[in-house]
Amino acid sequence: MGWADVGCYGRDDIHTPAIDSLARDGMKFQQAYANSSVCTPSRVALMTGRYQNRLPIGQEEPLGAARVGLDPSEPSLPSQLKAAGYQTSLVGKWHLGSLDRYSPLLNGYQHFWGVRGGGADYFRHTLSLDPKSPQDLWDNDTRISVSGYMTDLLGDHGASEIARMGRSPEPFLLSLHFTAPHWPWEGPHDEAISAGLTEIMHHDGGTIATYRAMIESMDSNIAKVLAALEASGRARDTLVIFTSDNGGERYAKTWPFNGIKGELLEGGIRVPMIARWPGVIRPGSITQQTSMTMDYLPTLLEAAGVTPDASRPPDGMSLLPTLRDPQVVKDRLLFWRYHAHAQAAARRGRFKYLRIEGTEYLFDVVADPQERGNLNKREAAVFADLKQAWSQWDASMLPYTDKNATWSNKNPRVLPDRY
Repeated sequence: MGWADVGCYGRDDIHTPAIDSLARDGMKFQQAYANSSVCTPSRVALMTGRYQNRLPIGQEEPLGAARVGLDPSEPSLPSQLKAAGYQTSLVGKWHLGSLDRYSPLLNGYQHFWGVRGGGADYFRHTLSLDPKSPQDLWDNDTRISVSGYMTDLLGDHGASEIARMGRSPEPFLLSLHFTAPHWPWEGPHDEAISAGLTEIMHHDGGTIATYRAMIESMDSNIAKVLAALEASGRARDTLVIFTSDNGGERYAKTWPFNGIKGELLEGGIRVPMIARWPGVIRPGSITQQTSMTMDYLPTLLEAAGVTPDASRPPDGMSLLPTLRDPQVVKDRLLFWRYHAHAQAAARRGRFKYLRIEGTEYLFDVVADPQERGNLNKREAAVFADLKQAWSQWDASMLPYTDKNATWSNKNPRVLPDRY
């Protein structure tokens, strides 16, 4: 999903009343980032609160057939909340390893209903178009076969999980990971298109109208979940966060940014982020605090009164002070790397260091969000400082070797269709 793919971030041709209501009743982050420009690494950061490059699974870009996954020994967000007495449930996309060794049920979730892989056909629920291919749809660790549009199935099950957990006095964590608007490009009325597909990534398909329908379907299912939360009587005490695991692709709107999924330009990593927490977050507030996917673990743990596991301290920071007051903005350094050193980025304050295929840049992404004016000579000291900081950070991460890359990254512009 692109940074501006919902109404409250500027898209005026897509109707997203449920998501927009979260911004109206909560806080919108203008400077939110994903930990990576593709999904699995960002999901590693979400689960661990750490830079994904500290873990072998976080090096997979994308996660292919490699036998790696989120090791159950990692103190994850759900495992730490579960230990604190929370009910924990994951509905939707996992994509952090096989279910035999790296199941969500081994990583702190008490219930899992959804998709193990990176994406699936919205009607066949498979990653392969072979008619004999089984559905990649699971109830805990049991493969199931059901009919229906994927986004509706996830929305319905998410709402039922809220209703189920809301009946208990214990607090709960629901991770609802929609696959929309990930390829294949199929809206809720496109079952005939699904039946005629010849390859799952749908390189030659889709339209802007289809993309609109996919997001609007997700929004209507978010409305179901919010209604279930309201009916449970727990809405006032529940922190709700909406975001994306990477920037936009193909039909997404990322204005005013350039770049798409698979690139460390702003359009590939800047994402929408909205938080609603009645009684804590001021309605309609906006903040310029930079945030990253790895911030959710320390934020949610602090909100729950849980101290993060000291054996794996988070790299992310708690955003709770900002949620209480949008004027609380802390300066910080953020880092990215993608496919070894083909792409590298660091941001502090207004400035962003960027390297793509050997060319280095320095941008003022506040004054120049399109990343057009290279300031590496004019602001030579800032450029050198950020470049050195990135190198020091990179040296502290796992080394990136060729065996981690599943294909060559010589043309970043082909990346979106490869995922």
